[in-house]
Amino acid sequence: MGIRELILPHDKMFFQLLEQESKNVLSGAQALHDLMSNYDRLEERRGQIANIEHHGDEIVHEIYERLLKSFVTPLDRDEIAKLASLYDDVLDFIDGVVTRLILYEIKTPTDTMRKFTEIVTKAVEEIDFAFAAIREIKVEYIEARCNEVDRLENEADEILHEALAALFRSQDAIMIIKLKEIYELMETITDKCEDVVQEIRSIIIEYS
Repeated sequence: MGIRELILPHDKMFFQLLEQESKNVLSGAQALHDLMSNYDRLEERRGQIANIEHHGDEIVHEIYERLLKSFVTPLDRDEIAKLASLYDDVLDFIDGVVTRLILYEIKTPTDTMRKFTEIVTKAVEEIDFAFAAIREIKVEYIEARCNEVDRLENEADEILHEALAALFRSQDAIMIIKLKEIYELMETITDKCEDVVQEIRSIIIEYS
């Protein structure tokens, strides 16, 4: 049985909530990009991203609540819960990066930070396109989006390796520690994006 036959009208809310979560994560990635492009009012921007992160928690909580109350779901309950949780991790790490920028008193973003931010934004955009296509199971379209996220994650790995090599040639031990942690957190965001697309692939394989 295909996914179209599995969807009942009242179950469409799960797809709507997942798409809502995806748009919220995209807002978080765009806010991070804006922060790196206009590095000012950090506390205000940090508050904005924290609000986006809190809203994401609310969406995930609503998904969990509906899973507990629904007898029929369009996808396996564990799949819905896992997909929502994995994507929520992306927002958590975005929030963590901004927190450390302020905590470590980073005066200006490095080129490496900007490169990571570009990759994160692109990866989240690709996932948002994929989320919007899940309910119709557009296999080739979704796979193309997932492949692009994989490519971006590989690019982020290379940027991290190059950045760490350059850092360790520096003489400022304290700054090495600060930037190393921030770079690794930013690369982890791309890892989390890849985790999301792997779960999307599992769903597509099962229901296509």
